[in-house]
Amino acid sequence: MAGSKRKVPHTYVIVFFIILLAAALTWFIPPGKYVKEEVITDHGSETVMQFYFKGDMPAEMQQQFRSQPQSWQVFSALFKGFVKQSNIIIFILMIGGAFWIMNQSKAIDVGIYAFLRFTRKIGHNRLISAIGVDNLIIVLVMLLFSSFGAIFGMSEETIAFTIIIIPLAISMGYDSIVGVCMVYVGAHLGFAGAVLNPFTIGIAQGLADIPLFSGIEYRIFSWVMINSVGLFFVLRYAAKIKKNPKASPMYEEDAYWRARENQESNEITYYTPRIAWVVYGAILAALVVFSFGYPITEMSIGNASFSFYVIPFATVLFGIVGFMSLRKTVHYFILLLLGYTILFLIVGVMGYGWYVMEIATLFFVMGIASGLAINKSADEIAKLFLEGVSDILSAAIIVGLAGGIIVILDDGGVIDSILYGLSKSMVNFGQIASVSVMYMIQTIINIVIPSGSAKAAITMPIMAPFSDLIGISRQATVMAFQFGDGFTNMITPTSGILIAVLGVARIPYQKWVKWVWPLILSLIILGFLLLIPTVTMSLNGF
Repeated sequence: MAGSKRKVPHTYVIVFFIILLAAALTWFIPPGKYVKEEVITDHGSETVMQFYFKGDMPAEMQQQFRSQPQSWQVFSALFKGFVKQSNIIIFILMIGGAFWIMNQSKAIDVGIYAFLRFTRKIGHNRLISAIGVDNLIIVLVMLLFSSFGAIFGMSEETIAFTIIIIPLAISMGYDSIVGVCMVYVGAHLGFAGAVLNPFTIGIAQGLADIPLFSGIEYRIFSWVMINSVGLFFVLRYAAKIKKNPKASPMYEEDAYWRARENQESNEITYYTPRIAWVVYGAILAALVVFSFGYPITEMSIGNASFSFYVIPFATVLFGIVGFMSLRKTVHYFILLLLGYTILFLIVGVMGYGWYVMEIATLFFVMGIASGLAINKSADEIAKLFLEGVSDILSAAIIVGLAGGIIVILDDGGVIDSILYGLSKSMVNFGQIASVSVMYMIQTIINIVIPSGSAKAAITMPIMAPFSDLIGISRQATVMAFQFGDGFTNMITPTSGILIAVLGVARIPYQKWVKWVWPLILSLIILGFLLLIPTVTMSLNGF
């Protein structure tokens, strides 16, 4: 009977129950903390991470370490969670509002239709026809974002790209899950197989006192293997949905995206208002000023860097392409604005150390420029922005709620205690077993500390010296950290980025878990297999 079907709880309810579980743990796990201490060794002074349970701490340390079992705090944790994740929440709202303004122009629709016409043309090529043009698109987009994840740790940025790629996936006959895979899963496959990621590999190797980005040859091999498994999984699912769209678990929810995509290209009016030329001139003038202010940009990729006239070159190109696009239609000009937003996002991250504030500002300016270019008044732009914020508000709220989980564990003082207990389980193991336990510990820790940088700072000072005692190379320990940090990012509810992407894509968390867990399990097993050669073979850098 239909009435007897079990109803899946709302995502907000699921997150709140996880907060309750975290609060319960604070009553049973003794609080403790890792602290940095200077110790004298045969090689001189060395900084180590020393763990203290609260009762064993020196008196002055106990006064500074405030923790207590959590009870009514499960409610205040929701407030603190919003404060803790405020940068991501604001990032989501600003990008949602900006894209809503841009979508009003129908530029994305025009771009998608033009792209699909192009793919139909090249689809007649024998080789591409044999591969499948849609398969080729999925592979290329996923590998692009995987490269971004592997080289400079793309993560938060996937929230913005999700809004762009999902309509493309829908128009190709797929679902929102395939769209999320093309961007978010692709980036996190690269994040797990990090080659030059300074936020994970760079920090972990620095703390382990081994040469930065050493062992790159085996990490490149691991990146290829990880992406091969991920692509196989996604392509197999995409083929199933292409054949029968109703087989998608998101078929009903994707009605929202299909409704947005339903307008035919021949119903779009192509035009270029005069104000668009003013916007073009203003942006070009601003770029000229920036070209004089920042003539040379030093781009850092991992441990390597190069200098180039990025902004002057981009300015000249904008002047030419912007003029040509406006002669056709304002839609192409707005797509150019989007392309330049993505370009400057990459330049900002790799050249100037940008983070979410600068990226959100960049997209915000893009939204305003798009609104002005289609001849919208200031009031109309403000109204559209608020509509976009309203449309994406649920995604922002769930990020704040998920932040409450970490707040409870942190205020209860049990995060470090959990780490300490897990590390003690590694005593008296063989090399393969030890590196595997390290891997599983990092995987479990990633559920409560999804930040790769924070986890590296906490765990590597403990794991690296321990690996010396049991005869495992510190490089293998870094690999165990790398895999443990990467795979579960795609499933843990404490990852604000995952929750934000699912919110933007309108995919319920429980449906995502049900779909993605076979892929995560396959990747975890693959990670274990890739770790075996690090302790059984003579690899360069290990």
